This record gives sequence, structure tokens and C-alpha cells, in this order.
Amino acid sequence: MSRASGAALILCLAMLTGCTSAPPKDQGDLCSIYRQYPRWYKDSLKMQSEWGTPMHVAMAIMKQESSFIADARPPRAYFLWVIPWGRVSSSYGYAQAQDPAWSDYRKNTGKGGSRDNFADALMFIGWYTAATHRQLGISRADAYNQYLAYHDGRGGYRRGTYRNKPWLMKVARKVAQQSHTYGAQLNQCRRELERNRSWFPFF
Repeated sequence: MSRASGAALILCLAMLTGCTSAPPKDQGDLCSIYRQYPRWYKDSLKMQSEWGTPMHVAMAIMKQESSFIADARPPRAYFLWVIPWGRVSSSYGYAQAQDPAWSDYRKNTGKGGSRDNFADALMFIGWYTAATHRQLGISRADAYNQYLAYHDGRGGYRRGTYRNKPWLMKVARKVAQQSHTYGAQLNQCRRELERNRSWFPFF
């Protein structure tokens, strides 16, 4: 197969990938995720460049929030334990961004987009964690505390609401460990990903 033919084939596959909402096959391996969805690597680089949040931190938060399910929603609330009564929150999409936070993001950045679009949702995480760093002094690389502030909001974090939620601190430790694992994996495959990106610049 010629290089031009190969490029055309990869382009077609990339276009199909952009439309899918299927989560990655191996969510525990960041290299595998980026190999399956090369465009996501480019989107992650763009987010990291714009907001300074390491891609492995943002991806660990996204994995915890939605398991990379594009249209993820929180469970339904029930009236009298039987009758469906809306959702427990307005969280939606890859980043599980709630309506007010998403509205603030769009207003403060001038960006449009959709919460069920990977690139848009990852940019939201980058924006949120960068603002948390600015307002609370939490390092963008500190996945544990960034996740606590992401989940409980910056006001909740200031008040220490997470201290009364042992389950949340356990989840935050899980996110931190996932971030550490993702970072180590990325160090092993970054040269490969960059080589592929330069070979197929439309990714």
C-alpha cells in the first residue's frame, strides 16, 4: 500500500472514530487508548498546551467521571422509590460537567462545543483544573486534590466538605493512582505517538 493510500485509509478511520461514542477497549492503559483513538492524543496535547494541565491527570479525571462514555448521565432519582423523577444532578457527558459549570466555561472562554464531544469535554477539564490552580493554589499535576475540588466544587473544597466523605477521598486516591499509572505509560509510548502524529498530521 502506498503512503498516500495508507493516509487516505487512516483519514477515513479517523473520521469514523470521531463520531463514535464507544469507550476505549482498555481504559487502564493510556497508550492503548491513544492508539485506538489517535485523535484523542492530539486533543490532549491541545488541552495541555492551552491550560497547562498534564494530559494524564485530565484523562484520569475523565475516566473516573464517565468511563469515557460520551453521553454518560448520573442515575435517576425516584419518587417513593418507584416513580422516576429526573436525575440526581445535571451532570452530563465525558467530563460529567453540570449545567452551571458548563455555562460558566462557555461564557468565560467564548467556546461552544458539546459535553458529549471528547475534545470539548477535555478542554472543560483543563479549564476547570487551571482555574482551581489559580484560585486554590492546587498544582495542576496534583490529581488527588484536583479531583476533590472537581467533585465538591472549589467552595466545597475550601470548606473541607470532602473530609466528611471517606468514600470521596478513597475515589480521589484512585484517581491519583490512575493518573500516576497513565503518566508512566505515556512516558513509554510518547515517542511512538509523536512519530505517528508527524506521519499523519491530520490526527
